[in-house]
Amino acid sequence: MPRRRDRVAPPPRKGGWDWRYASNAAANSWEQFGASVPNNIRSAWELITADPRNRSKRQHPLRGRFATATVNGIQIPQWQYEVTGGGRIWYCIDDDKKTIWVTAVHPGHPKATE
Repeated sequence: MPRRRDRVAPPPRKGGWDWRYASNAAANSWEQFGASVPNNIRSAWELITADPRNRSKRQHPLRGRFATATVNGIQIPQWQYEVTGGGRIWYCIDDDKKTIWVTAVHPGHPKATE
C-alpha cells in the first residue's frame, strides 16, 4: 500500500502498457540499478512501455530456456532490454492484461546466459 512520501509511478497511458514487477527481487533490483543509471533506466521504461515488442540491437526476445517465464501461473514470452553494456531488464508481455511484467533486472551481464 502506498504511503506518504512514496514515489508515484506514472499510470499507463490510455491504451498503453501497464508496468509491474513479477517479484520483490525484480522491484528491489530495479530500484538499485535505477539509482546508478537513472537516465538509462528511464529511457528503457519509456521505450518498453511504448512498444514492448520492438526489435532492435538493445531490445529482443530471449531464446532457449529463457524464451518464456511463468508469471502468475501463466507461461508467457520473455524479452530482454540492454540498459547498459552489461545491464539487462528481463520482462514478459501479457497481452491479455496489456501488462509488462519485469521478471529480473541484472546490473551486470546475466551469468545464466553465458
